[in-house]
Amino acid sequence: MADLVWLRRVRDRIDRDYAQPLDVAELAAGVHMSAGHLSREFRRAYGEPPYAYLTTRRIERAMTLLRRGDLSVTEVCVAVGFSSLGSFSSRFTDLVGTSPSEYRRRAAPSTAGIPACVAKQFTRPVRNREASAVGRP
Repeated sequence: MADLVWLRRVRDRIDRDYAQPLDVAELAAGVHMSAGHLSREFRRAYGEPPYAYLTTRRIERAMTLLRRGDLSVTEVCVAVGFSSLGSFSSRFTDLVGTSPSEYRRRAAPSTAGIPACVAKQFTRPVRNREASAVGRP
């Protein structure tokens, strides 16, 4: 149970500081765990390791910024904490199923007039291995 409190702190820090450079060793040191122990326990509690969770949060935020349509893909990439446009594009494509520029082109008009909190819920990325389980293409 004590580990769960520490794991929540790590998850909260990732949610809050997703745009900052974070690594598992730093997150683990902040809660007095080894990186391996943190990764194992985080995966057990949340279904994915800390770095995958961080990447998912960054992609979710990127989706929101791309739907707004006022930033370039490069600006969105930097704003959500990626240092490489190539890494951002490949991770975005892996999680969302389309490139960031294609997503921006298609999503902005399709979510016009919908509150951002509702649009976020229905456009949340689903990992490819989970897509078949929920019936998404």
